[in-house]
Amino acid sequence: MIRYQLSSEAAKRLAECVKQVITKEYELFDFRRTEVPPLLLILDRSDDAITPLLNQWTYQAMVHELLGINNNRIDLSRVPGISKDLREVVLSAENDEFYANLRCLSLATLESFNGLFGVREPVALVSPLQAFVENYPQFKKMSGTVSKHVTVVGELSRLVGERNLLEVSEVEQELACQNDHSSALQNVRRLLQNPRVSELDAARLVMLYALHYERHSSASLPGLLADLKSRGVSEKYRKLVSAVVEYGGKRIRGSDLFSPKDAVAITKQFLKGLKGVENVYTQHQPLLHETLDQLIKGKLKDSQYPYLGPNTLRDRPQDIIVFIIGGATYEEALTVYNLNRTNSGVRIVLGGTTIHNTKR
Repeated sequence: MIRYQLSSEAAKRLAECVKQVITKEYELFDFRRTEVPPLLLILDRSDDAITPLLNQWTYQAMVHELLGINNNRIDLSRVPGISKDLREVVLSAENDEFYANLRCLSLATLESFNGLFGVREPVALVSPLQAFVENYPQFKKMSGTVSKHVTVVGELSRLVGERNLLEVSEVEQELACQNDHSSALQNVRRLLQNPRVSELDAARLVMLYALHYERHSSASLPGLLADLKSRGVSEKYRKLVSAVVEYGGKRIRGSDLFSPKDAVAITKQFLKGLKGVENVYTQHQPLLHETLDQLIKGKLKDSQYPYLGPNTLRDRPQDIIVFIIGGATYEEALTVYNLNRTNSGVRIVLGGTTIHNTKR
């Protein structure tokens, strides 16, 4: 079974191509018949351009965002004072139990290790993780593993402080999850004046503002672009603002990313605003969460995600393969991980043309 995002011509074309291959090479796909056939869901990144622009606070996502993961390898050669044997390290869940256990944990869940989470010092957000690494009993005897993770976490901590990412992330979350235009505009302008905020982070904030408020009656996008120019942000970054709106703006999206659609969603959004500082960096949920939740419950609309061909799935899907044209993110991988844990009998696999961070 194949379903695809109707608003995306690319998703439809890919669905048709996959169907042709399955029909032509049917023997390759006839190896394991199940009572409920597996479902391939093809989505388009342009329907949610917000998620790849947000800083993340799980270990794996932070490593990819701030250091970059390439075939499980991390380049640490630019870390000040790095030893020769740690210039490149491997983070593999198959061979590293610590990494396997911690890679999907939000740093918000580590506050109990030393109670520092929520303290507004840049190092505070990473300190619980660093303390856990250093005291993890199974690895005290494995100095190489300890050194590797202490080095990685230490560099994450340094970069979080250097780039003022706590403040940046808080405003990113406000832009993605709240609808207070006046507050958002004020906070974006404040950060654009902060010299610790990098060119890329400044441009990213304006991109998020543009995606959310492009049609707001009081939108001030030209003023923010002028602010970027006046602080010396390069033209290549300034051009990304209009490019991201062209790619994933309201005219393109098949879904509404910012407005709750029913009473339950409105209540959830309201409660998010009451949870306090420990959750301010993790308010956002990618659109994929809602899409898969509706699919599992049998409520995903055929009018928006039609089946390819006459057959439809009558039973609850058991094996779901999601493929995102334009790439997936580690936040979406975390969503799939959590849905697999909480939905017995459902197995979801996520794929895409790349794994995003904001540099690619």
